[in-house]
Amino acid sequence: MTGPSRKSQPCGSWASPLSAQALTAAAQGLAMPRWDGDDLYALQIRPSEGGRVALMRWRGGAGTAECLTPMPLNLRSRVHEYGGGAYAVQQSIGVFCDLSDQRVYRLDLAAAGAGTSVAITDASPRRHADFEIDPPRGCVYAVQEDHGAEGEPRCSIVALALDGGAPPRELAGGHDFYSSPRLSPDGCRLAWLCWRHPDMPWDATELWCADVGADASLHNVRRLAGGPGESLCTPRWHADGTLYVVSDAGGWWNLHRVGAHGLEPVAPMPAECGEPMWVFGQSLWDFDGTAHAWLAAIHDGESRLWRVALAEGTLTRIELPFNDLEYLHARHGEMAVIAASPVQAAQLVRVRADGSWQVVALSTELKPDPAGLSVPRTIRYASGDGGRVAHAFFYPPAHAGCQPMPGERPPLLVMSHGGPTAQSTASLRLSVQYWTSRGIAVLDVNYGGSTGYGRAYRRLLEGQWGIVDVEDCVAGARWLAEQGLVDADRMAIRGGSASGYTVLRALMFHDVFKAGASHYGVADLKALDADTHKFESRYLQSLICPPHQRDEVYAQRSPIHHVQRLDRPMLFLQGLEDRVVPPSQSRVMVESLRARGVPVTYIEFEGEGHGFRRPENQRRALESELAFYGQVFGFVPAPDLPPA
Repeated sequence: MTGPSRKSQPCGSWASPLSAQALTAAAQGLAMPRWDGDDLYALQIRPSEGGRVALMRWRGGAGTAECLTPMPLNLRSRVHEYGGGAYAVQQSIGVFCDLSDQRVYRLDLAAAGAGTSVAITDASPRRHADFEIDPPRGCVYAVQEDHGAEGEPRCSIVALALDGGAPPRELAGGHDFYSSPRLSPDGCRLAWLCWRHPDMPWDATELWCADVGADASLHNVRRLAGGPGESLCTPRWHADGTLYVVSDAGGWWNLHRVGAHGLEPVAPMPAECGEPMWVFGQSLWDFDGTAHAWLAAIHDGESRLWRVALAEGTLTRIELPFNDLEYLHARHGEMAVIAASPVQAAQLVRVRADGSWQVVALSTELKPDPAGLSVPRTIRYASGDGGRVAHAFFYPPAHAGCQPMPGERPPLLVMSHGGPTAQSTASLRLSVQYWTSRGIAVLDVNYGGSTGYGRAYRRLLEGQWGIVDVEDCVAGARWLAEQGLVDADRMAIRGGSASGYTVLRALMFHDVFKAGASHYGVADLKALDADTHKFESRYLQSLICPPHQRDEVYAQRSPIHHVQRLDRPMLFLQGLEDRVVPPSQSRVMVESLRARGVPVTYIEFEGEGHGFRRPENQRRALESELAFYGQVFGFVPAPDLPPA
């Protein structure tokens, strides 16, 4: 951080090479790579086109990409509101869901004019996701969420006719939620996952299977595994007809095969080979057409790639310069994956069994100078009265040409992931470097309740949301200040959604932070219960309390009932079309603060929901937040920005 070629300047005022405009305009997210023969497909998020999601293809798995879904098509499902799993490809047949009407479309990928889509479902209150194509039967299996009746939408597994000649036909129903319909290689069996209220899929799920008739009807339906206290994810069939699934019965999401007497662990390890099913289509493992499988195992927030010999359960490490791997999809002897490292942003990569790899596509054209990048340090520290250990990544300020003034310690920005059952990784995120390249340190906290550290750590948040997460953020900031790494008088906390709730609770019940920024943060637990969608409608029963204690505990934990305790500057950023945390929650907080003369900035974004997708809104949010911290901590951002 120091050196003779660096100029001493006040922290926060460094002229960063990462402008908000460049950062938001250059980003193109990548997700869900899929092989079909020798061709590789993936989803690409395009901020320059309003944040729409397009389907891309690389012939032969490399070379120039072609876009198969032109404007205005936007491949996003709204099943469970968070969506995911919006497309599938098999034998040159593609299917996808479009955001605007939630209809399912078919693409003939072998035709010269590939890109022409045909609707196979009608406009209706039904939504679909997580597709599995069955060409011999002329259908595609999908998760359906029907919003056509009163009350909660009804979920099921359905068969959709590929020619659009018949309405969706229900195959399995009765549970509250479904995911992962997967057809065996011989086409004779269908497996799927399901679960019931009040469980979330990382709490308890079940694996079911049925025989499939010639007309796609299901017979001999049976439960194979799972139940209370066991979370299953990512079922897949091996070519020999054996079904495998990831289970956390041993304390970690590890790979198992379905045997005659239940689940059998294949390669047990203290690492996570699964993820919480917030969205469909995730995968941290796959078969590669041989006697092996690929595993992306997460330990202490970082991914390591392994090949496992299925018969022996032996593991071989594949050394890669990446520590964040997701959306893994394999074929014979190789796999495609979205990969990132502390100095490389997410990219679509092909990896072969010998460890060689090839970049297929980048998520951003921005290539910051490595000398100016902040490489995160993994830290652990004591938190809470019981002395539990919390986990976080610390990013010190970094700049190729700047350093702090003599004796100056940098301001600190504490952040944490949303969810709250999610995780932060140590891969390069330009949104973090935006702050560190200006002389602001960042602490990214994986508080108790985060995934990536085993089931026991994930369960620390049960009944403790707003307590454990807050304690871990506060303890991390204090620990850094005690180490002399940051300025104890210039510490702020920011977060969105669930971590916005953490922000508000931290400022109300602790005196560590001098300011906070809430991005569509939860302020009213009762309102969240009343307004939220089916997927999360019972989530607070595990995070906060059982229903019979609701009135008392909600009042104790909801920031909106303790706003008089909030007396430090606040920034609120809110999408007007947010259905998860409606604008009313932010507005009530803002009005109360203004009435008491507490400095507050409030910005609403038209056309945005739970998260900001449009580049101009992302840019305004970043610049407003930087200007806000400048006013609070007394530095002048470079270049000068309009005051918040």
